[in-house]
Amino acid sequence: MNAIDLLVTQHRSIETALQQVLDTDDEAARARGFAAVADLLTVHIASEEEIFYPAVRAGRTEGILLESLEEHLSLKRLLADLIALDPREQTFVPKYKVLKEQSEHHHEEEEEHLFPQASELLGSAELDRLATQMLGLQQRLRSEGAPREAMPEQTDKAAPLK
Repeated sequence: MNAIDLLVTQHRSIETALQQVLDTDDEAARARGFAAVADLLTVHIASEEEIFYPAVRAGRTEGILLESLEEHLSLKRLLADLIALDPREQTFVPKYKVLKEQSEHHHEEEEEHLFPQASELLGSAELDRLATQMLGLQQRLRSEGAPREAMPEQTDKAAPLK
């Protein structure tokens, strides 16, 4: 699996998980589901920011990447807010719906604009290598514990474009 295929597959998994949280009325299930979604988003965002975006940085992609990093910041802030909320609080579900909508918009933007350019810029061997690196980072972040717990510390400004 190459990096683009990996990211698209993860986009669909995240979107499914986001919807499953909304589909339950059980508060304990909602809390567990949110924790899982937050971890999925956290490791996904980290692998894009640390590995994928730097690899596709070029004059033709810099604008898209800067916008993507700002979208990541918005997602991080929503995640941090939600982590601080009890799922029973009145504002949890509306804020969660905004997270879901912004995630889906971000995925659509990447898939329509960034990924086609990345595919042109990078060869198949490089895309395969990136996928391996991203999976390794994601596995390491999961093995260190709840990745979502680092999110509140990443809300001051967008990550730099490396």
